[in-house]
Amino acid sequence: MQTGSTNGVLEMRIKVWITSTVIATIGVAAWAHTGATGVVLERMQGMSAMGESIKTLTPMMRGQVPYDADLVRREADAMVGHSGEQMARLFPEGSGGGVSKALPSVWEDSEQFAALAEDLKTAAEGLKLSAGNGLATAQSNDSGSMMGGTTGGMVGGGAASMMGGGMMGSNQVMTGEMFANMPADAAFTMVAQTCSACHQKFRKEDE
Repeated sequence: MQTGSTNGVLEMRIKVWITSTVIATIGVAAWAHTGATGVVLERMQGMSAMGESIKTLTPMMRGQVPYDADLVRREADAMVGHSGEQMARLFPEGSGGGVSKALPSVWEDSEQFAALAEDLKTAAEGLKLSAGNGLATAQSNDSGSMMGGTTGGMVGGGAASMMGGGMMGSNQVMTGEMFANMPADAAFTMVAQTCSACHQKFRKEDE
């Protein structure tokens, strides 16, 4: 009973986080490309591509459409390709202003920006690793030993703890094994949280 109760709380938390963080992320994902050229256009296109991946996966992660692990892996791969060093290199000094939505903080705090870009890549890679696990709801309905053993402990404890603080502001380094034992919707929320954190500090608000 304890495990079922814990899993139910995790499912509810994940749904709430997906509702809030993903809506916030999608709300700022539509980067206006009008007048953009060169590296500014390239990075806007990359951001839009990641926004589309999040938009595609959101209904699935909220249980509104059937779960498709292969689609999760494909969209996760797409986000991996636009994050990390690939993202950071598209923000060279002097490429702000004009139609760019990047705030001066991108260059004033370039280390944190690069760290968030790497966090996003890590979370996207983790989402791919967790794709085969399905959603937290599906895991809690599984009467097999997985939920009662090591993976169950991860879902009921470690994942819930990390979801509360996200990847940012935590001393716990996420590993491939952690993601591999995590429900896909928990990993997806980490992706969305990282996007949202980056947008809040480094992107201009739409007027």
